[in-house]
Amino acid sequence: MQDAKILGRREGAVAHVVFNNPAKLNAVSLDMWDGFVALLREFEADPAVRCLVVSGAGGKAFVSGADISKFESERANAEAQARYDEISREGYETLYDFSKPTIAKVTGYCIGGGMNLAACCDMRFCNEGARFGVPAARLGLGYGFLRIERLSRIVGLPRAMEFLFTARQYSAREAFEMGLVNAVAPDAELDALVARTTDAITENAPLTISLAKAAAREIAKPESQRDLKRLDAMVEACFDSADYQEGRRAFMEKRKPVFRGR
Repeated sequence: MQDAKILGRREGAVAHVVFNNPAKLNAVSLDMWDGFVALLREFEADPAVRCLVVSGAGGKAFVSGADISKFESERANAEAQARYDEISREGYETLYDFSKPTIAKVTGYCIGGGMNLAACCDMRFCNEGARFGVPAARLGLGYGFLRIERLSRIVGLPRAMEFLFTARQYSAREAFEMGLVNAVAPDAELDALVARTTDAITENAPLTISLAKAAAREIAKPESQRDLKRLDAMVEACFDSADYQEGRRAFMEKRKPVFRGR
């Protein structure tokens, strides 16, 4: 059996991180979290990367949650659970705080921790066979505040409560209708759908996109904690940039702009 691990690659300006544990529907263990964080930091620091796609290997699952077979060794008591929470929280927060656009490409099951990963991304696209659910109430797990808040920001609080109270699974169509995913595609067309989105992102002005991403994160904070001065400085940086000059010239010359992020 192939070892469970995290795979990473860069295709042009698009970075890909893949949860690779298909034998267990990409269930996540502690060592996989470590690999995930390391790759995110590597891609964050790479100026050639303009967006990130997170996916799962095998086609049957995005991420099906934590590896329950390892609960006895990794989450057997409160102390072990606290250690697991600390490491997994670092993974979620590093993804949530990633400064470039992030996309969850969901195939098959997106359950539990997979839902939290998807909610940490800016956009979500899925295949027609995708299934979404939070089974915490069937396992007796404590589902923390940040997870509930992020899900509720996407689908609304009543829908988030429905996810948690019933522990049921939702279809791709239901996920689209509630706003959980941006679009649904047949299996054979999902890669092309995501590629069209990443192409559009990587062709646009990086400084403008960074500003939009930063603003989205400030919106999620209480009003008293928002750093609007930082956003104002980013707005000024856009107008002072060579990319702004390039965008104006390209518009006047009726050609496609070439942005360099400066």
